[in-house]
Amino acid sequence: MQKDVNFLNDIKGKLIVSCQALPEEPLHSSFIMGRMAYAADLAGASGIRANSVEDIQEIKKTVDLPIIGIIKSVYDGYDVFITPTMNEIDALYNEGVDMIALDATARIRPDGTTIDEIFPEIREKYADQLFMADCATYEEAINAAQLGFDCVSTTLHGYTAYTKDTIKPNIDMTRKIVQDSSVPVIAEGGIWTPEQLKSLFEVGVHAAVVGSAITRPMEITQRFLQAINE
Repeated sequence: MQKDVNFLNDIKGKLIVSCQALPEEPLHSSFIMGRMAYAADLAGASGIRANSVEDIQEIKKTVDLPIIGIIKSVYDGYDVFITPTMNEIDALYNEGVDMIALDATARIRPDGTTIDEIFPEIREKYADQLFMADCATYEEAINAAQLGFDCVSTTLHGYTAYTKDTIKPNIDMTRKIVQDSSVPVIAEGGIWTPEQLKSLFEVGVHAAVVGSAITRPMEITQRFLQAINE
């Protein structure tokens, strides 16, 4: 697949919807994720973020929207699980997605490398592919931009051991990344309200990804129930 140089321009100022459900979740089904993507498309979403080749194939049958592809794979003894090795990148590239997102944190990957060591190899192997860096901190985002990622995201902020007690979404951190990053910044992670989304665009993010608040009814229900219980 040739790098779509227009992809980043096409999503500027727009919303991408993450359509994912893990095996232990009630909506785990490629068919259901395809319908979720269809609903997002009808509502006006500019792209879809999807997990697994099977879901991506189904979503392609349903909508004609650009796709950010990931494969979540858990390897015993390692915390990195979003597109963690070259095997997952190979699979996504061969399937053909507009952009591949992968963990770009400083943590050791299942193949024993760091992102600084492995990404140059990834970029050399797939020079015609767009890559998105899923980061947890300001430092990781700036480092990923310097490594040559096409864009950086705040996806993992609040989801690593060293950021788990922080606020999501972190507007101040995102503003600082936008100011200092040499590549577009995608806001993602912990965006639950339209007001939060608007605030992120006001600090200059290129685009935003929203998932749970739109496509995970179990989590949405739990938040409403929590409000009652409190």
